[in-house]
Formats: sequence, C-alpha cells, structure tokens
Amino acid sequence: MTSERYNARESEPRWQRQWDQKAIFASKNDDPRPKYYVLEMFPYPSGRIHIGHVRNYTLGDVLARFMRARGFNVLHPMGWDAFGLPAENAAIERKVAPKAWTYDNIAAMKKQLQSIGLSLDWSREFATCDPSYYKHQQKLFNDFLRAGLAEREKRKISGSSRSRSTRRNCWTRSIRWTAGRTRCG
Repeated sequence: MTSERYNARESEPRWQRQWDQKAIFASKNDDPRPKYYVLEMFPYPSGRIHIGHVRNYTLGDVLARFMRARGFNVLHPMGWDAFGLPAENAAIERKVAPKAWTYDNIAAMKKQLQSIGLSLDWSREFATCDPSYYKHQQKLFNDFLRAGLAEREKRKISGSSRSRSTRRNCWTRSIRWTAGRTRCG
C-alpha cells in the first residue's frame, strides 16, 4: 500500500481530459444498448453554483453511472433554465445586457460543474433562452392553441413589484391549459 496522498488537483483534471477526449459520456442515438434517460433540474444561471446544485447533480450522476455500469446507453444532458424576466431583471439591476449576463453566467457555471467531473453529455447542452430552443416551444404551444388544447382568456392577476413579472392588479391576457381534453375526446 502506498503512503502517498491522493492529489485531486493533479488527478481529476487529467482523468477529465481523458473522458472528454474519448467522449465516454456522449450518448449515441444509434447505440443498440437499451436506452436510459437521466435529467435533473436545469439550473437558473445565476452565476455561481452552490452546494444545493452539487447535491442535486451528484445524485443524478450516481444514477447515470450506475445505469451505464448495468449496460445502458445513458443520455445525461445539461441545460440552462435561462428564459424569462428573472435573468432580464438581474441584468438590468447590474446595468448589463441580459444576453451577455446570461451567457457569461452559463459559461461560469459550466466551468464549475465540469470541474466536479459529472458524467454529463455536454454535446447535448442547451439554454432555454436560445432561439434554436424556444422556437420549438413556441411552435408546440401554437399547435396546442390551434388544436383547442390551450385557450386564451382575460383574467385579473396580481404580480410582484419586486420581479416586475406582471403589473399589479391589471387585466391581461393569459393562457390556460384546457383540462381534461385529449386529442381523441
């Protein structure tokens, strides 16, 4: 048995580079093994990860590695919940363009998450604020609206003056999912 201490600062980057070079966590669509999907929540790119992120993604990572060891083709992607007013308001408060604020935070958080050595398939990464992503959401929603699976209605709502997400006590158009309706009924 060796008396040398494990040096994580030396060993981890070396192994992570090998994992990246060999793309061992990339999931191939044409892989004949049974497929398994692991998806934790997408973080809001606030700029820095915290212990809650580490706990959450470590749990998913353990499951992904376990299923790979059992012979599954595991898809374990990462994305960023980056669409909406919280990101915009944070950028405005800091006098920074929302797009720059969001993508800078994504880059910082990605670097932090990569340093942990999670078995994520970074080739499948996306951000919900990217038009190449949300154009599909918009199309899907419009399809639901045309099919009668969603509807528009006027409704009185309250908002938060802090997040400026809606105007307090004003009438606005809102969308409501039609409960109980299916394509066949």
